[in-house]
Amino acid sequence: MTSTEEDGPSSTLPRRQLGRFLRERREATGFTIAEAAKLVDLSRAVLQRIETGQIQKVQRQDVQALCEVYDVGREDTRAAVDLATQARFKNWYHVYGGLFSNAFNMYAGLEAAARRLTTYHEQHVPGLLQTADYARAIISAVPQFTSPDDVDRRVEHRMKRQALVTRKTNPIQLDVILHESVLHRVIGTPSIMAAQLKHLAEMSKRPNITLRIHPFRAGLTWGTPYSSFIILGFERSAKGEPVEPPVVFIDGGAAQDLYLEKPEDVRFYSELATAIQDACLGEVESRNLLRQVAKEHERRER
Repeated sequence: MTSTEEDGPSSTLPRRQLGRFLRERREATGFTIAEAAKLVDLSRAVLQRIETGQIQKVQRQDVQALCEVYDVGREDTRAAVDLATQARFKNWYHVYGGLFSNAFNMYAGLEAAARRLTTYHEQHVPGLLQTADYARAIISAVPQFTSPDDVDRRVEHRMKRQALVTRKTNPIQLDVILHESVLHRVIGTPSIMAAQLKHLAEMSKRPNITLRIHPFRAGLTWGTPYSSFIILGFERSAKGEPVEPPVVFIDGGAAQDLYLEKPEDVRFYSELATAIQDACLGEVESRNLLRQVAKEHERRER
């Protein structure tokens, strides 16, 4: 689908990601908002609004100038300017994925800013709960990732993301729904699967994590096919209102990743998640099933 600049509100996602990137680079270089704004002939208020994603039409020349001040490399500067362009579009589909640096991984940026994730997976364990061996097996199976160094770098990045869940201060709330097929699909080897499922069982004891299994016997919720999805919720103000609107992320796999912001789309997936959860095993029963299938994988390894 080709985006065109239209009247009406544009997608907030490119603006929010661009703002996060510029804020991170400013802080890394030690500039205050006032200092950076003065260097590029912007007011402090305008730069602050850019960093918080509140300006609908960010000027490309301003982004270029800020990148020069922050000593941003050529590739990331081009990606930042592209985000400023995309921020003007009403209908926007994310096409960058992980092609650029971590700062331009759209999902990783949203995930880091979120306070709650509700995730449904039917193919594999979500990245925030993967063991290093399981992650390596998945990443090394991608045809483009042939370099051991590239695989190592991506595994390391995935492991670092897990601090969102395990940190002592304000860990993210993670509500995980796994289809039972995930437990039986062998990623890597049976021993890797056994260790992964035991890890899930232990992680599910954490107070900020709920993990429930959607069993085969539950059939097809709502009688319609659906792929894996993640609902990202953000901080709330003192009045209880979201500081940023929630977003639904659908991993495109071989196609483009999809981000949904419209209230009706978020409502649909929130109601779907609730319906699937209603058909899930309880938390204790889910944990027991994880351990049971882990033992089955261990027997296959012998």
